[in-house]
Amino acid sequence: MLARALTIAGSDSGGGAGIQADLKTFAALGVYGTSALTAITAQNTCGVSAVQGLDPEIVAAQIKAVVSDIGVGAAKTGMLFSTEIIQAVAATVRAFHVPLLVVDPVMVATSGDRLLQQDAEESIRQEIIPLATVVTPNLAETAVLLGQQVVSLEDMRAAAAQLVTRGARAVVIKGGHAVVKATDVFYDGTHMELLQTEVVETHNTHGTGCTFSAAICAYLARGATLLEAVRRAKTYITGALRQSLSIGQGSGPVGHFWNITYPAD
Repeated sequence: MLARALTIAGSDSGGGAGIQADLKTFAALGVYGTSALTAITAQNTCGVSAVQGLDPEIVAAQIKAVVSDIGVGAAKTGMLFSTEIIQAVAATVRAFHVPLLVVDPVMVATSGDRLLQQDAEESIRQEIIPLATVVTPNLAETAVLLGQQVVSLEDMRAAAAQLVTRGARAVVIKGGHAVVKATDVFYDGTHMELLQTEVVETHNTHGTGCTFSAAICAYLARGATLLEAVRRAKTYITGALRQSLSIGQGSGPVGHFWNITYPAD
């Protein structure tokens, strides 16, 4: 049976992040992708100029429509925008028994523009984190979730353990350029592992977090174990960064189809 995955996230009109990045990733990894749109952003490689959250009822209705007919092997959340949308998503995920949920706690875009209302941060902690098969925050998002600074590798290890105690079954804290060899910390309550790769020097990093979490979701939908899915997603995003695209005047997108040669301009 063809693997199926659902992304619950916002739209990026520039095509590099959000629901567009997720669907590209699913397709690149051989998974049939479905979507539940939470918000619309007017966005390009330079930044976000406008955001409109959708009615929580239509967000929930999209999830119901997909799960009740097509089915979902694994799902992921990205931009959830508001407390009301978070509550609707959490209730629907519980009601329809979504089996595997990857939570990318999107708060701020690569450009620095806010994608989560500040008063919704507590809802992410209380409503979404306990539903997560794995949560994939970067250092800034980890600091917000825990209310403390996360800078060093030791900070990352300690933070991963704290997030598991708050309900997530597993955590991947992304170190990015902040730590040596692009080190991420994986922890599932019993096993802690450092995931390392070379740092890819590129200005075009738009959609990196969305793409990484979508890749984990895709591999889980295909039947991989959690740690295997995370490892394979790390390899995939590294390849996408190596083949990132110089599109637009700002931070361009990663190359989701990096195993395909993009034609020259």
